[in-house]
Amino acid sequence: MKFFNFSVFLLFITTVFTIAGCRYNKEELLYSGRTTATNCTTINAKFITDVLPLISSKCATPGCHNAASSAGGAVLVTYTQIAALALQINQRSVVEKTMPSNGPLSPAEIAILKCWIDAGAPDN
Repeated sequence: MKFFNFSVFLLFITTVFTIAGCRYNKEELLYSGRTTATNCTTINAKFITDVLPLISSKCATPGCHNAASSAGGAVLVTYTQIAALALQINQRSVVEKTMPSNGPLSPAEIAILKCWIDAGAPDN
């Protein structure tokens, strides 16, 4: 009888932890390549006209990623600096949506970054 009670208890605890472990998964992180429905064939994101103004106004601001602050050691002012960190920008801004720190980008801004990065982060 004691073994039965312990088995039921162990089964209950295992079930609870299994269910709780899956509860807070972020779909964007689990399926980052499949959740974004951005059609990059219709978005021709250019670095000079689209990406640089976006990064300058949302990321390279005082206290964040400008030349004076360099939060996390990342300066995002020039093409070379931005292109070198394109994968990290994609992860934090497009996939995780944890940057910029004052709130996520709009869907249109995310599409610009995603399409520019997916195109190989060209200097255009």
